[in-house]
Amino acid sequence: MPSKKSENKSSIGSELDEWFVPHPEVKIELESICRLHSIPAEELFYKWESYHMRMGQERAILDVPTVREFKKELQETVEREARTKSHMRSADRRGAYATPRNAAKGGDVFGMYGYVKVKVSVSFAACQNPGQIIETLNGHLDIHNPPIAPHPEARVKLTANTDLKKFRYRPMAMHLSEASEVLDDRIDEFQSLIQSHHGLDDSAFGNAAVQNTNEIVAVGRIASDSPEGKLNAASIVFETSRRTGAGLRVPLNVESVSYQFFPGQIVAVRGINASGEYFSVSEVLDVPLLAPAASQPSTLETFNERLGATEEGDYRVSSKALNIIVASGPYTADENLAFEPLQALCQKTEETYADMLILIGPLFDTEHPLLASGDLDLPDDCNIEPDRATLADAFRVLIAKPLQALAQAVPSITIVCIPSTRDLMNKHVSWPQDNLPGKKLGLPKQAKMVSNPVTVSINEIVVAISAQDILYELRREEVVVGKPKESNMLARLPRHVIQQRHFFPLYPPVERAILPKTGTEEGIATGTPIDASFLKLGEWLEARPDMLIQPSALPQFAKVVENVLVVNPGPLSKRKGAGTYAQLTIYPRKLSVEEKNKGALVGHKLFERARVDVVRI
Repeated sequence: MPSKKSENKSSIGSELDEWFVPHPEVKIELESICRLHSIPAEELFYKWESYHMRMGQERAILDVPTVREFKKELQETVEREARTKSHMRSADRRGAYATPRNAAKGGDVFGMYGYVKVKVSVSFAACQNPGQIIETLNGHLDIHNPPIAPHPEARVKLTANTDLKKFRYRPMAMHLSEASEVLDDRIDEFQSLIQSHHGLDDSAFGNAAVQNTNEIVAVGRIASDSPEGKLNAASIVFETSRRTGAGLRVPLNVESVSYQFFPGQIVAVRGINASGEYFSVSEVLDVPLLAPAASQPSTLETFNERLGATEEGDYRVSSKALNIIVASGPYTADENLAFEPLQALCQKTEETYADMLILIGPLFDTEHPLLASGDLDLPDDCNIEPDRATLADAFRVLIAKPLQALAQAVPSITIVCIPSTRDLMNKHVSWPQDNLPGKKLGLPKQAKMVSNPVTVSINEIVVAISAQDILYELRREEVVVGKPKESNMLARLPRHVIQQRHFFPLYPPVERAILPKTGTEEGIATGTPIDASFLKLGEWLEARPDMLIQPSALPQFAKVVENVLVVNPGPLSKRKGAGTYAQLTIYPRKLSVEEKNKGALVGHKLFERARVDVVRI
């Protein structure tokens, strides 16, 4: 009979295979960490993700030397936390987050010798492999071939499909009654969709919280039986709306199904509640997807002419394709406010004469240690007195200035700015979020300020964009019951967003304390400050977008999910290293003779004609 120790080791090994898929030698090191610190593989995975984000992609590869460094840092962290709090409070409060102004004097730069090990960041200029393509989607298509000069006029027509005025609500004024109505209405709307999609009679639906020996279909929201801790298969409860079930909750027995659940998810379940104590699920019904975006053939021909694609052979010429660059914040490393990655991005955009630059917040990050401390180091040539400088002054010098230079060099460019709840310059602190004040910040006229989230049309292409990292939070909260249909996590998580028809279907959001630590003195992330009364502003109402741009702390990727091109460009700057951005080469939509003659709406098929390159800055 195997010992408990060997059984435990086997269990840890199987969990590590699920979370890491490691090399055998790496697996031995990871098992050692789990046993040494008495932590499960899942917790170790999240600690590794946090370490990975701090150190940068090129410095945190899952190999034996790096895992040993990771192990050493974990041990140092444990030892540091074990010291008495009073001893730590006696240290200089500026700590390791202050600007190292006395380094040249050879003194104790941070005033904390004996408490922390000071790590020197790699300067941006010394980062390895700039311009390296990390991942490519549709590599059979040629990358954009830039013209010899900027286009004489803009080739992009930008249209907001979102009513931006609705985002100008007053934040932090939420009423519980309004919030509950919004949450209830979402359940009732999904019930109507599911009834129509599956052809069900009214009699097929029932209240899952009431004892009933007959099989029924119930539509409701997934929740946890406890406000603390992570959702698991044993803690899933089913929340009804006031109309369909008086708002009651009932535990779900999901042993007979294979599915993925998360808090806030709207599901339709078939089963019975024979005892009145729990609802036993026999089937989870599919939620219908929104229809794909489509346009009239004449509209597509107009946009093709705008790109210069008038002849048969033009549809595969890379110079006729749209060139769009997408980046997400932060835009500078923790050690300074030089914004070198942003300047390098603007230079790349200028060199390729891009048609559009999409900048997703945070631009001025509340989680940046220098900004959080108010320690603003402005260039000497900015003609602003440091003691009188405001955040708006700093933004105009550090961010608006390189964007103005870009707009001057490429007058035909369109710049789109999406804010984040971490943006210092946005007074609107909750999500959904109003746009940045463009004129006040000195941004060029080519810069268009939009809300967070937003759905826009770039010519005929419908693009959904959100700065809120729903993918990372779904990764934390998702419960996989049985064998998932999609084993690839990076494809499965966006599918939740697409199926739920919402930019942020998770409710409630993940607690701030368990999100990755920041570089500020408190170290607590901003999280997702949701205003539930206005969650409807995050819904997809009319059509499934052609592209979803969703920045995330998860590894950068470009995938096709449910015929939607999903792009995570990754942060342009890691906390201690360079990051990545995405370059999109989008070819014109070629129409067949039949499509032209028929005159009916035709799909855009962006996923077939767009090449995506994730590039190291």
